[in-house]
Amino acid sequence: MTDATPQPLNNTLTLTISNDLGGLRLDVALQRMLPEHSRSRLQAWIKEGLVTVDKLPSTSKTKVWGGEQIVVQVQAKPENYAYVAEDIPLDIVFEDDHIIIINKPAGMVVHPAAGNWGGTLLNALLFHAPELKDVPRAGIVHRLDKDTSGILVVAKTLAAQTNLVRQLQARTVKREYRAIVWGQLWRNGVVDQAIGRDPRSRTKMALNRMGKPAITRYEILERFSVQTYLRCNLETGRTHQIRVHMQSLKAPIVGDPVYGFRGIIPIRVMTQTLRDEVSQFNRQALHAIKLGLMHPATNEFMEWQIELADDMKALLEAMRHEDPRNDDEEEFEFSSEPYLSDEDYEDDEDFDDDDDLELEDEE
Repeated sequence: MTDATPQPLNNTLTLTISNDLGGLRLDVALQRMLPEHSRSRLQAWIKEGLVTVDKLPSTSKTKVWGGEQIVVQVQAKPENYAYVAEDIPLDIVFEDDHIIIINKPAGMVVHPAAGNWGGTLLNALLFHAPELKDVPRAGIVHRLDKDTSGILVVAKTLAAQTNLVRQLQARTVKREYRAIVWGQLWRNGVVDQAIGRDPRSRTKMALNRMGKPAITRYEILERFSVQTYLRCNLETGRTHQIRVHMQSLKAPIVGDPVYGFRGIIPIRVMTQTLRDEVSQFNRQALHAIKLGLMHPATNEFMEWQIELADDMKALLEAMRHEDPRNDDEEEFEFSSEPYLSDEDYEDDEDFDDDDDLELEDEE
């Protein structure tokens, strides 16, 4: 298809457009000449000025007619260097020769994926314990969302990882979360609703009868005028489980940009202190606070509990200083219209398709 075999020069390919590709767009012609690269990747290189046509920059829509010399500065796929050790601090709660218990901060991605190929927990683990390079996924067996904080376990050996995966699949791992939700829940309860992909948005999850079983138990710890502080226990570990289940109760998690609701901030019934705290809270108010499991080497049941994240402590403190609610005040009701975020959640690490097999998602 080309007049000359592509010759790599360092990280550069020099190509000549053949006559049978005449009349095609540049990106289409390149994809046919370089089938090992996706069209979207080639388009990105063209946009970044990494492709020239007869020594001139061009666009994906530029027509080629045959005989043009194309120079492509090939960029390595980011996934090829995702498993690189990075010196990132870790808050280690417990560690021995078999497992590591970590307190993950909000904002840290657990596993590399599109949009987050570096700066992840996996990269930090490879620096902290280089031997994890020989364990699949650097020992990670379950995840937390990027903006969910809290405790998780990492296996340091293949045997420990296999054992922990089996415990997760058998639903014997005990996981407790703390959540702050909008609205007043009046009794403890259980949400037993299957979760699957949202048919209207592939980057979201939703209640779905064709999805996987999902069970969340919740208990009211404190109730405020427009919010409730909850303890949540997972029996299953589905992607965004707690977030989706709380939304189904019309009690979405404070700060959740994906599963919240329009018009969610009841300004008139909040103190200025609480308004300020809510406006500064830029993540879902969800924290994995406790983890219990059978130690993979000793078979001893072990349990760890950490402190609530500082930003959630501050939010709770502001809620506790609200003015007492007047019974004559107008009742506040939530809109039932879902809030759709403009953020591109295709870059979220949580959308692997191997849920429950090798790596279990949570909340």
